[in-house]
Amino acid sequence: MQARNWPAAAQACRLINAEQPENAAGWLAAGQIALAQDRLRQARDAAAAAQLRAGKDSKLWDAIGTVFSRANDQVRALAAYDRALTLAPDQPRFLFNRATVHRFLGQLAQAEADYDRVIARRPSDYEAWRNRSELRSQTPERNHVAALEQLAAQSAADWRATVQLQYALAKEYEDLAQYPQAFQCLQRGARARREHMRYDVANDVATVEWIIEAFQSMPTPPAGSAADAPIFILGLPRSGSTLVERILSSHSRVRSAGELRSLALAIVDAAQRRSGRAGAARRELIAAAAQLDFAALGADYLERARLACAEGDHFIDKMPLNYLYCGWIRSSLPNARIVHVHRRPMAACYAIYKTLFEDAYPFSYDLTDIGRYYLGYRRLMEHWQRIMPEAILSLSYEALITDQFGESRRLLQFCGLDWEPACAEFHRNPEASTTASAAQVRRPLYDSSVSQWRHYELQLAELRALLIAGGIHVE
Repeated sequence: MQARNWPAAAQACRLINAEQPENAAGWLAAGQIALAQDRLRQARDAAAAAQLRAGKDSKLWDAIGTVFSRANDQVRALAAYDRALTLAPDQPRFLFNRATVHRFLGQLAQAEADYDRVIARRPSDYEAWRNRSELRSQTPERNHVAALEQLAAQSAADWRATVQLQYALAKEYEDLAQYPQAFQCLQRGARARREHMRYDVANDVATVEWIIEAFQSMPTPPAGSAADAPIFILGLPRSGSTLVERILSSHSRVRSAGELRSLALAIVDAAQRRSGRAGAARRELIAAAAQLDFAALGADYLERARLACAEGDHFIDKMPLNYLYCGWIRSSLPNARIVHVHRRPMAACYAIYKTLFEDAYPFSYDLTDIGRYYLGYRRLMEHWQRIMPEAILSLSYEALITDQFGESRRLLQFCGLDWEPACAEFHRNPEASTTASAAQVRRPLYDSSVSQWRHYELQLAELRALLIAGGIHVE
């Protein structure tokens, strides 16, 4: 496992579990290996086997909960964390993990109570402070600004603390309409994060040009079938894709598989095989990937998606970065539906800037990086719309907010689905949400975020100028 040799690790686990079938740790390791291979069903089965043998080992129950959670089974994850906390009450790590699952399940009051207990027992858990701030709108009567400011001053030498606490303060100050303070905190947190990562946005901008170069026109797709009709929801992060996912997954014929890595992995693996050498440069891989056996690519993607728990003919793959791969989607899965969710430029860029992502989207911590990335994204999406004009539904977040029923019906019609009233009640959808919008999607539609960026027009002036210079109509 340490060498990331997953086939060998899986074989070792099979031997352990054959020789010692009652050893819960062996089944847990099997679940962790399955997760690393995106085999979520296998991971859940292995976690269930470990659960039967876990006894009174609280750490084992906590680890089982983590496998269930990462395998998108939040209900069983919650039960495992509950068991761990019954055996070891008030253990901060267990509480933090349970709070995370409460948040995914929309149990926001329970999540806040758990984060309160984490912070009371481990005040230096800065991520718990930030996650708690995100759960609800803060009010003058109920907020954590004073405590956050005090802790931020005490921990200023720790850049990781600075990142978490400044993002938390930015969120709370914005809720309290103290916009200058909010932006100052956001800048501090984003700058601290950007200073501690290696990233050059020029590589992502160049990638867009190489994809356009490789797909000057669309290849002839293979004959499709009803079984190869997943729904891809894509675009930039924080543009409303989770909202669209919740509307669609409220339909009785649609299941969400979450943000799958399956398509990117299938394309990269096939391109590496075609290029014939390991370590090929990105431009070379893109050129090779445009000449693939697309029928085989589609079959490979569907098999990977199945192993990652995508179920039924109509499943949603909500990986935003799949916008890079629209040409491959259309060529390998001709019956797939592609839904491009977008926001107005300044709103989209500000929403990205104000979000602290885990390990994804490294362009999001600098306004110039965001602007340059946005220009590349727009250029690529305009190219896809030009060479396959009928294949992509362009869905505006602002239009959806203004006309929820009309745009929802248009969305369902594009996906070949009849209208169901549950789609209008998406906020009642009990399915878990593990994205940055996990708390927001539990509310009915609201428009407060549409023009939120205007509170910072002065601070965002350079970003606005960059977009205008790139040909973007920012209004």
